[in-house]
Amino acid sequence: MVACHAMGLGGKRERVVVVGAGIGGLACAIQLAAEGVEVVVLEQAASCGGKMHATTVGGRSIDSGPTVLTLRYIFDALFEAAGANLDEAVRLTPASVLARYAWDETQWLDFHADVEQSAEAIGEFAGAAAAAGYLAFCAESRRVWETLRRPYLEAQQTNVAGLTWRVGLMRPTALMAIRPFETLWRALGRHFPDPRLRQLFARYSTYCGASPFQAPATLMLIAHAEREGVWLVEGGMQRLAQAMEALALRLGVVVRYGARVERIAVERGRAAAVVLAGGERIDASAVVVNADPGAISGGLFGAAVRGATPAPPPAGRSLSAFTLALTGAAKGPALERHTVLFSADYPGEFADLAAGTMPRDPTVYICAQDRPGASAGPERLFMLINAPANGDDGEWPKEAKDECERAIERRLAACGLQVTPLEGPAIATPADFARRFPATGGALYGPAMHGWAAAFRRPGSRTRIPGLYLTGGGAHPGAGVPMAALSGRLAAQALMADRVSTPRSRPAATPGGMSMRSAPTESAASP
Repeated sequence: MVACHAMGLGGKRERVVVVGAGIGGLACAIQLAAEGVEVVVLEQAASCGGKMHATTVGGRSIDSGPTVLTLRYIFDALFEAAGANLDEAVRLTPASVLARYAWDETQWLDFHADVEQSAEAIGEFAGAAAAAGYLAFCAESRRVWETLRRPYLEAQQTNVAGLTWRVGLMRPTALMAIRPFETLWRALGRHFPDPRLRQLFARYSTYCGASPFQAPATLMLIAHAEREGVWLVEGGMQRLAQAMEALALRLGVVVRYGARVERIAVERGRAAAVVLAGGERIDASAVVVNADPGAISGGLFGAAVRGATPAPPPAGRSLSAFTLALTGAAKGPALERHTVLFSADYPGEFADLAAGTMPRDPTVYICAQDRPGASAGPERLFMLINAPANGDDGEWPKEAKDECERAIERRLAACGLQVTPLEGPAIATPADFARRFPATGGALYGPAMHGWAAAFRRPGSRTRIPGLYLTGGGAHPGAGVPMAALSGRLAAQALMADRVSTPRSRPAATPGGMSMRSAPTESAASP
């Protein structure tokens, strides 16, 4: 195949530098390379994936970031655009049980991929009226999803007027129907008088690091996204990032690890190059930053680009987490792949978080990564509780970590569970996440989705500096694996639309990229 590469002024070949090999950065690199653009990805860590990472405990790899894949159509489209097939790159299995929920040792509920099966289970758990409420909730969350999917989630960032134009003029009542001025918690009360079910569906706000008591009811669309299908990635979630890296390399992308970007150079009013910590300069026709926007406004990429994005206030951060990764034996009621043990005081849990303290009675998420079909031997377990994003306040003392472990043990015991570690646990705190993702305080989901205007305050692909673009969970359309990938595609689309000139012929990528690795370092640019 003869490749015709995208050309700039004077026939000079374009080179785009992507800073960060997280999901957003890899998706952007793939999209650009498929258009024939020369792409160099610079990653400070020793591997790709960003927040999609694994922890090794007892010689076994345990997913310690995202643990579930939804909206696979976004990845199908990305691979197809690059002439590849997702199913040939990774093995995906649809989950039949989406999650198992518990409130105490007698109250357990399975939530199924099949809506009718879930309605039946809810009816047995809480009565026929609750089952009817669930079906009504499904219909409403679908309407919210269908209203916002194309005009907002899959479009370049828009303001209120723009969204009104795209949606409201065609369907005047559609925007109000998504309940932007009502909290998720209040809206759920209309469908679920049973406080347990209200708590269950309120949990969807935490998928983007928000409190259900402050997040808009619009976030019920996350429930519909999950009903579109939950997929288990054979070998762990990092296999997906590795498959994306392999596709990028096949398209000719150069990926360099252990490459810390010290600053982004701005010349003649636009991003023109990146300078690495050792002084190496890499010229670029455009730069895409796959990092939290706060890293730019905080000056971590140099003074020249500091004003490219608004500085996010610490009070506007999303949640962080306290996590445990271990191998061991779980006794008591059987775990599912995804199990949630709910706090006995949900309002109190989020009041503690809002006050900047760890919850006294936290909700515990458990990912049992060897299930379904776990063997009789030790299994891999990942546990997470929500935490405030105050990791830049300093290291956590041992006493604080011990208290979090005790809080997790108390919640497990309340639900009739006991976990005996064989190896581990490997612990991560907001301070650890703050080190890995500077300028975030350990926030894992970008700006918090609190209030009706939060979605419009999140920065889009374009910044205030021409030639400088954003991708990742901190940018539009938001947090989560599929949204990060979508942000990468949106950044690539914006960049291509903004090019000064048009290629002379339809571009095609050059096969065979290069992956260069150096000594392992901490990641600062890969949400």
